[in-house]
Amino acid sequence: MKSVSRLYFAVPVIIAVVIALWLLADSSQDQPASTRAPERAADATPDDTNLAEARQQTPSKLVDGSSGRNIPQGHPSSLVGTSEPSGWAKTDRLGNLIPTDELRQLFEYYLSALGEETLPQLVARIRRALSALEEPAREQALDTLGRYLDYKLALSDLEAAYGDVGASGPSEIERRMAEVHALRRTWMDADTAEAFFADDEAIDRHQLKKLSIDRDKSLTEQQREEALAEAEMALPEPVRQARQETRKFSRYEQARETLDNDPEALRAWRQKEFGVEAAERLESLDTEQKDWSRRWQSYANERDALSASGLAEPERDESLSRLREKYFSESERIRAQALDSIQ
Repeated sequence: MKSVSRLYFAVPVIIAVVIALWLLADSSQDQPASTRAPERAADATPDDTNLAEARQQTPSKLVDGSSGRNIPQGHPSSLVGTSEPSGWAKTDRLGNLIPTDELRQLFEYYLSALGEETLPQLVARIRRALSALEEPAREQALDTLGRYLDYKLALSDLEAAYGDVGASGPSEIERRMAEVHALRRTWMDADTAEAFFADDEAIDRHQLKKLSIDRDKSLTEQQREEALAEAEMALPEPVRQARQETRKFSRYEQARETLDNDPEALRAWRQKEFGVEAAERLESLDTEQKDWSRRWQSYANERDALSASGLAEPERDESLSRLREKYFSESERIRAQALDSIQ
């Protein structure tokens, strides 16, 4: 049941929550901010002044205020070594923006670094990327970004009202799913919502169907397997392929655990499952991950001892900075500091 509830809310909820917290903490700074989407202003006196003020305090206003903001040099540490998503700059023959899932991927690519940089900084990064578009597509893309940010905050409010969905049955999950789907179309036009969320919503429906099949006691084991296979085939082809890749990497994680003490056997397994070239890349990543984990564990032990030493805050911070320099490169130190901040 937990897996269903996790998948049914397809948008990364953590980012929505952090947006809400950032808006609350930053309300006194130069950028307008609020913890509520526009419709929450209904609690106030419904006059034009209040409604205008509520609208000024939505995350979308960060888009307008980001044009002159300084952007830090380089990428956030978690994005170092990665590439910005491509394929999002699509327009029709009149120069109007064609919404695509790739455009949403661009937004999420930068928003995933929330916590390493502030929301206004990340919005400014997205705005800079969108400047590659000509008008009217550029303004349309900025408007889409604003609506997407407002949607994510509204989603955070909706999920907070829901509470735990772990014990919900199929009918309750279906109701909540429908509300989330409707929320997307409240904040975005139908074409954009379809482009951004079609695959996610197909997965939602699949998970709901799978839950219904699993709970149907009248089915034999063979009938259940046939029904599950039919539900899988109803998914869009790109989604089916992505799910196959996900299952492949799940098997890889299991193989890593089983063959951890037999590097040659693990290397042979990688080559058989992924091919020689991909297997070599995976082996390199595994080596880097193990090296990072080893250094992080040593660092964490010394960090915890330092925290328990009773040093005054300035001395502790200086010692902690030297400790990070001991274990990590410059880019890794940013990552380590970000991880420390969420401990």
